[in-house]
Amino acid sequence: MEKLTLAKLKAATGEFVRELSKLTIPKLYGTTDGKAVGTEIEKRFHAFLGTRFSYTEGSAASGIDFPELGVDLKSTSIQQPQSSSPFRDASQKIYGLGYHLLVLVYEKTDDARKRAAKLNIKHAVFVAKEQTADHQTTRGLLEIIANDGNVDDVDAFLEDRNLPLDVVSRRLLAERILREPPELGYLTISNALQWRLQYGRIVAVAADGGVAGVEDLHG
Repeated sequence: MEKLTLAKLKAATGEFVRELSKLTIPKLYGTTDGKAVGTEIEKRFHAFLGTRFSYTEGSAASGIDFPELGVDLKSTSIQQPQSSSPFRDASQKIYGLGYHLLVLVYEKTDDARKRAAKLNIKHAVFVAKEQTADHQTTRGLLEIIANDGNVDDVDAFLEDRNLPLDVVSRRLLAERILREPPELGYLTISNALQWRLQYGRIVAVAADGGVAGVEDLHG
């Protein structure tokens, strides 16, 4: 069995979403539990991949679904495309989560005659780890840097954004940002004990043809 690579994962994603959209799934009929739907999609995706490729499936310890490829899989409803992600440190909001995202955005409908659900994957968006930072935060920082901002300007901006940092850590991060300007991110990341990731922007960007680091694999 051939080894799963990032390129093969992307190609297989397109095949999977087309196959899934043809199926009826009785066990999901009538459910409004988004977690149950997402779990079913992810379980079926791993089963689909497992018949074609060899790879190590992620565990609670690894924290992401494809640790060898540095990819985490997320399934979310088109009605409110969002999910949570483990919080490591505040710099993730500026430099990204540290891994790629594969986001399957579904629309669920119920077929009353068959008493089964249908899952139409509207978007299958791959976001490179370099683009997984918060959009408004990175855009603001890049504007400050472009306008010859100094460490005080960056520090004040971080304070206004309410990043979960103490004063000393915030200053150190401000100094790092001037040394290592971030790339523009495309997620909306809300501060919490777990990051709350919102995907509306990546869906719109991918649907519009994508940009470097954000692509729709739907095919």
